[in-house]
Amino acid sequence: MKKINTGGIGFLEPLPGAGRDWYCGISRDQGDLYEAEEIFRAGEGPVSNRMVLVRYPDGEVFCPVPDREGTYIDSPLYLKGTIFFLAVDFPESVIRIHAFDEASHQDRVMKELDLRSVRNCYNLMLHAEPLCLTRQGDEDVFEILWPEKTSFPLAPHESFFLREGDRLFFSRWQEEGEGRSYRYWEETIVRDLEGQVLEVLPGDVMRMPDGSLWHIS
Repeated sequence: MKKINTGGIGFLEPLPGAGRDWYCGISRDQGDLYEAEEIFRAGEGPVSNRMVLVRYPDGEVFCPVPDREGTYIDSPLYLKGTIFFLAVDFPESVIRIHAFDEASHQDRVMKELDLRSVRNCYNLMLHAEPLCLTRQGDEDVFEILWPEKTSFPLAPHESFFLREGDRLFFSRWQEEGEGRSYRYWEETIVRDLEGQVLEVLPGDVMRMPDGSLWHIS
């Protein structure tokens, strides 16, 4: 049995987009990014967490960002040889997008944004591909914060999950009726960068390992 020393992080999960090559573990004692922000704003205690990246099959462990009070790291993703992740520095009010190169094992900050330019960290996350930073708050508004900036309202029960070029894909669930006449269904809403609806597709859309999209209906 191979022993992997993660410094106390007891659970690893496959890194999205990396196949079997990379796994990640994140300590979440203070919840997700939004919950950590609430703790910091309320002055209810120090905020910080740790993330480790583990390479398969050798089990080598990397910690790109040292544990630092006030900095909270969100879930990473893999894209074309680079591991990207968010690290929010609450005392400095800075959102940092990190890029960890899988070949050199070097981490760099590729972009900094002012945390005060967003309402809060509710559903603040990176997506690929292409790489973009989005936020979908509880006020039913979707935002792209980087590399473009756009914002538009959404219909109820609508959630962003995928982007292809200038086409944005949202899942939406619907229901009607009661008892035996009750009906529930899910559909995919395709919007442009201004929020205009281009298509409404029954079922789901999935990105496959080769980058192609499958419409499942």
